[in-house]
Amino acid sequence: MAEQANGSTRSDIHVRFESVQKSYDGEILVVKDLNLDIAKGEFLTMLGPSGSGKTTCLMMLAGFEPATNGEIFLADRPINRVPPHKRGIGMVFQNYALFPHMSVEENLAFPLEVRKIPKGEIAAKVRRALEMVELPAFGRRRPAQLSGGQQQRVAVARALVFEPELVLMDEPLGALDKQLREQMQYEIKHIHENLGVTVVYVTHDQSEALTMSNRIAVFNDGVIQQLSTPGELYEEPLNSFVAQFIGENNRINGTVRGLENGICKVELDSGDLVEAIPINVAGAGENTMLSLRPERVEINPDPASLPNIIPGRVEELIYLGDHIRTRLTVAGHEDFIVKVPNKLGHQILQEGENATIGWATQDCRALDRP
Repeated sequence: MAEQANGSTRSDIHVRFESVQKSYDGEILVVKDLNLDIAKGEFLTMLGPSGSGKTTCLMMLAGFEPATNGEIFLADRPINRVPPHKRGIGMVFQNYALFPHMSVEENLAFPLEVRKIPKGEIAAKVRRALEMVELPAFGRRRPAQLSGGQQQRVAVARALVFEPELVLMDEPLGALDKQLREQMQYEIKHIHENLGVTVVYVTHDQSEALTMSNRIAVFNDGVIQQLSTPGELYEEPLNSFVAQFIGENNRINGTVRGLENGICKVELDSGDLVEAIPINVAGAGENTMLSLRPERVEINPDPASLPNIIPGRVEELIYLGDHIRTRLTVAGHEDFIVKVPNKLGHQILQEGENATIGWATQDCRALDRP
């Protein structure tokens, strides 16, 4: 699926993948005809499960893997035959890749020395990089004397110290615990916003991608399934894979019975008839999967308030502070989830009781059935 940077002119494009393919064995393509433009100053995340091709794309851009076919451009310059150390790209890895025998200052000075920056400028650049990641007092420590989060900040500083225009990040927060990972997400996001550098970020963590990115390219089986802003990706998935991979999602199977005025009539496998927005269905008689986000569903709504109301049964209630995670059996599916806000005056449900659920037509998308 070819994708371009929406609204970008050629002069805005920093990175371009043009009909790029990659095969390791000469037979199976792990990246299939990738066409992707990344704008200057953009934070683009390549998101997908293991084996989807996202990391291979990053490694080709870095120069650590050759493209089998196609061309990669950096600032309009073809770089397939340019060695990694001459591409001027900063890299941040999951394992930090810091030199253990060097101090933090020496680790940051190394990429400057390799580029033959005058010694008089190196100390100032290292100091600025440490201030940027809020570690000005840690320059003389060795990596082993730092916490995981501090090591990751040093790795980010080292990638930025020589002022590259492009920084690649490969699962950089995967080794951190949940709280520290979330803190680092915001720190990297703010560094990007302050510097305006182009960032290409690889992760399999969808919440991380939603938090940090300007746009997200969702990969599966070597192909971009959708390229959109975080909001569009979550609210408007184009197929069942994206709907399932991005955020929590309820699936209900059914058959299309009619299409009219941009609304799809669907008969569920339970026999109930509901309405949805047709996204990835051809016409009457086709199987479909309805996609519904848990926070867009109401339990026991006023029958006159919503066009789609069907019966369910409450199976489990889990208290999560700001909401009650409610699992129901709906249309034969035992894992239908509704997030019920925890607020005064809200109806208290009981496990085992019957209930109805309802939703607005525009919140339900009729997609391909996987």
